[in-house]
Amino acid sequence: MDLTGSTVVVTGAGRGFGRALALHAGRSGAQVFVSARSPAAAQTVAHEVAADSGARADAFGCDLADPASVRAFAEGVAAHTDHVDVLINNGARYLEGPDLWDADDDAITDTIASGATGTLLTVKHFLPLLRASPGADVVNLVSSAAEARNHRSQAHPAFYAAKAAQAGFADVLSQRLRPEGIRVISLYPPDFTDGDPLDATWEHASRTAGNPLTAQSVLDCVFFAIGQPRDCFIRSFHFEQL
Repeated sequence: MDLTGSTVVVTGAGRGFGRALALHAGRSGAQVFVSARSPAAAQTVAHEVAADSGARADAFGCDLADPASVRAFAEGVAAHTDHVDVLINNGARYLEGPDLWDADDDAITDTIASGATGTLLTVKHFLPLLRASPGADVVNLVSSAAEARNHRSQAHPAFYAAKAAQAGFADVLSQRLRPEGIRVISLYPPDFTDGDPLDATWEHASRTAGNPLTAQSVLDCVFFAIGQPRDCFIRSFHFEQL
């Protein structure tokens, strides 16, 4: 899709899927703002976006578990643009271990704060910029762990809690922002295979009903949704699992 003239913000863009989102947005013509807990990682991705597509990309350090850091991120973006067209809430800490005792209290607190509170505060502080767009989208990378009675993941219960809270927030946000024309789109993917979008073979990897879900397929869903006409409100994507 063509995002020329649009501004796209991606959280958790220092590596993996967040990095892929940033690169694809740049290739689509957008001005890209990326954040990561590590400012150096965010800056590396911003340089990659610019080198890959020539798109303008700015980087910010942002710890989603720290309210002051989230506010500073939004203020930093506001210093470069007067609106945001797409906000992609990708950043969140993953925590392994099915037993409560598999993680200490600080890790549990950080997981819930980054995935749940971090998403809420990011939307809150970017909302003035989203409202200034003629048609804004908020995209939330949730997880199948947030689906009722989906117990397939071996993630820690704190990750389940964070994603359930994120999903509840996204649901009410969609209803409350729709009158303003702001779409809230949530994706609930199971674990999916990662890849490097700079690798020419990655985009064309085998994607059939018998293959695991790929990062490219999830990325395609994101950009399909934001590319729809403004009267089309796709609230969520849920994925059948093998």
